[in-house]
Amino acid sequence: MSKKISYQGEAGSNSNMACTEQFPDMEAIPCASFEDAFAMVESGEADLAMIPIESSIAGRVADIHVLLPESGLQIVGEHYLRIRFDLLGLPGSSIEEATEVHSHIHALGQCRKIIRENKLIPVIAGDTAGSAREVRDWNDPTKLSLAPPLAAELYGLEVLASSVEDDETNTTRFVVLARKQELPARAKLPESVITTLVFHARNVPSALYKALGGFATNGVNLTRMESYMLDSSFAATIFMVDIEGHPEDLPVRLALEELDFFTWEIKILGTYAASEHRQKISASFV
Repeated sequence: MSKKISYQGEAGSNSNMACTEQFPDMEAIPCASFEDAFAMVESGEADLAMIPIESSIAGRVADIHVLLPESGLQIVGEHYLRIRFDLLGLPGSSIEEATEVHSHIHALGQCRKIIRENKLIPVIAGDTAGSAREVRDWNDPTKLSLAPPLAAELYGLEVLASSVEDDETNTTRFVVLARKQELPARAKLPESVITTLVFHARNVPSALYKALGGFATNGVNLTRMESYMLDSSFAATIFMVDIEGHPEDLPVRLALEELDFFTWEIKILGTYAASEHRQKISASFV
């Protein structure tokens, strides 16, 4: 029986492409929501989940910073996907006769140039690949879709223009999730490792400054930090951070000890190998 990996979105979406790039031998299972993708892993219906967490253009993916810590799942890997969008229409259609272009709000925002040049009316859809399916089903040559290249093949559409995104560096970072397990031992991971954790800073003056001071004094690099309110409260803030290193590494262990002193909860969401893409990008900024 083949292994399965769940993702949010329809077949042909960027999340689908991330699954097939990273795990070509696994069966990719589309889900209507992030919660459904999580649930498939929790129940054992899927072995892994592929979830977008941040975009180089649009920033963090909405809701993930809240859903992920409560999912009960563990981050076991990461994957960076170069985001490409094609302008798709019915076979035989043309951009000149089109009046509308349908896609996810982020895709429309990342392809403003071609929309503006062709005087198309942008129409928000729930999913990029879903908009391609709808264009096929509507059978209307005046309606186009902005979708990943895979969607054209899946839904029998014609590529009217390829790689139409405004920024050719547009990249989305995905995390790979599995059921909760022991963190992998340091010896089982390569030298370049990322640990993702969340913590609740105490509601006292300078708590965040003092909490982060342990990373600075111990030479631990923070590669990402996000903040959000707890339960719509304006008094308690949660921080999600990515750091370089393993909890068994002495600098990381000492930094976490200092962090514990100025916070009231620390939850490690995963320790995993840094992707080759991350390592290349990091090396270029040294």
